[in-house]
Amino acid sequence: MHTITGDTTGAAIFNRPVEDLSGLSEIGTDVSFNQFSFTVSAAGQYSFLTTAAFDSFVFLYSPSFNSSSSLTNALIGNDDLLGTTTSGFVTHLDANTSYVLVITGFEGFEYGKHSTTIGGPGAITISAVPEPEAYALLALGLGVVGLARRRATSLKTA
Repeated sequence: MHTITGDTTGAAIFNRPVEDLSGLSEIGTDVSFNQFSFTVSAAGQYSFLTTAAFDSFVFLYSPSFNSSSSLTNALIGNDDLLGTTTSGFVTHLDANTSYVLVITGFEGFEYGKHSTTIGGPGAITISAVPEPEAYALLALGLGVVGLARRRATSLKTA
């Protein structure tokens, strides 16, 4: 078993799908989310149980998740497994395949701390997923480095 924790307070937002993945939610627009990429070492049935301080909703994607196209690659979703603050499912996973677990709220005002336990026949390896803000900072940093290099080169040739 492996447990991951997070907090969707102030996190990136998206328009979540409905539970059966037949479309996008009219209620769950602009909901905060966390995402966790992972692989498993053995194929088989895996259980996912999320408990939260809010009305949680979970989705599984493979091989990737794009918040601006939240139906693409969606495999399964669940809301209210054991009450409004728990969600989860049991599903088959393949070994060495990329999966993304997305934890979000039912509505835009539903956010906070959460914990998900994943259990199954193989080891679960979680990999870091940078938030969109991290990409913006990286781009800004690379731009500053490029500008500094360009300035240093122009000063040498002057």
